[in-house]
Amino acid sequence: MTVILAGGSGGLGSAAANLLAADFDLVISYKSNAERAQKLANLGRIVQADLLNQEDRRKLLDTPDLYGLVVFTGDPARIPDFEGAARRSFEANFFGPIQLAREAADRMKSAGTQGAIVLISTMQAIALFPGSTAYASQKAALTHSAQILAKECRGKTNIRVNVICPGVNQAGMAEASIASGKYARYIDEGIIPRYGRAEDVARAVRFFLEPDNYITGQVLTIDGGLTL
Repeated sequence: MTVILAGGSGGLGSAAANLLAADFDLVISYKSNAERAQKLANLGRIVQADLLNQEDRRKLLDTPDLYGLVVFTGDPARIPDFEGAARRSFEANFFGPIQLAREAADRMKSAGTQGAIVLISTMQAIALFPGSTAYASQKAALTHSAQILAKECRGKTNIRVNVICPGVNQAGMAEASIASGKYARYIDEGIIPRYGRAEDVARAVRFFLEPDNYITGQVLTIDGGLTL
């Protein structure tokens, strides 16, 4: 069975690749950092793909025995111009990922595959953080759209679609913020016991990818209790 890790060369994706390589044939995509991606070549096939490009999505999905898709791609859109940030966020955090997910579901339906799709969102999609409008709103849209896709694919089709919302994680977009001390108060005030690790997310990905898993349309927040 083949699982595509879209944007799988990053911190969260590489941890998942290392955990999943023993159980699945992996296709690992990257957008621009070829050097980082090639370090994972021993775990699966490496493919360059921009999810906004229809031909790149087709190239990524043209793989035999497609069973699963995990979409790690995203962009914090940290630019001062709100309109520019919002447009950039729409493309990277919503449109590209949901297009790929829907096209993957169509492929699985055509093949009669009862597969699994996992989309990576953020805790900012389910809780309110000042200053996060451009980023969080599109991740919230991704989360909602994933649940619609899950409803469309339930029943006999049985393509399970679930969402993972990481919290403050030491891999990925939050690394720079942790280094700057932005999130130190969450530990100092006893809100969370530690920062998240890439492996925390990877284990959840593996859980959702388990064959014959009976879970779909769910949003799993992995944040140590920060958003409670």
